[in-house]
Amino acid sequence: MEQQEFTITAFSENSIGLLNRITIIFTRRHLNIDSLTVSESAIKGIYKFTIVVQTTKHMIEKVVKQIEKLVDVLKAFYLSSNEIIYQEIALYKVPTEALTSSNEIEQIVRTHNARILEVTQDHTVIEKTGHKDETQALFDSLDRYGVLQFTRSGRIAITKMKKELLTAYLKVLDTDTVVY
Repeated sequence: MEQQEFTITAFSENSIGLLNRITIIFTRRHLNIDSLTVSESAIKGIYKFTIVVQTTKHMIEKVVKQIEKLVDVLKAFYLSSNEIIYQEIALYKVPTEALTSSNEIEQIVRTHNARILEVTQDHTVIEKTGHKDETQALFDSLDRYGVLQFTRSGRIAITKMKKELLTAYLKVLDTDTVVY
């Protein structure tokens, strides 16, 4: 089977140790997590784990089922890259002297559709949002000027569907609830 990139979204309440239990599922299957981001979701009290992994469809189905077996997980889904809209953010710190001595950096910032966040006497901080290849391309362009620091976030993603998958899932649960 052919490997491809999948994005898993798992929803849970804020639970101590859940991240560890989720990552153990990947470790046991010898899967490397390319990106992992956790944040509050649109639903109060519910957190969203966004996990990017390269694997086969068969393996991703197994992993998602294992994640859903965790008591604290409400629901987990997997999507391919063409089913989501996603971005990352990257921050670059370069010496300010490189910025002032060369108009090239200004041109690089404009060309890469980035923005300058802070300018001090010692350093300038540049921000870029985009896909990993876009943030890496800006790093490669700035590197000849001496990047002092660089960091890139994990993926954040939303589906191309009209509603959040968890919202639709919760509505189904609500209508299927049987009162005794």
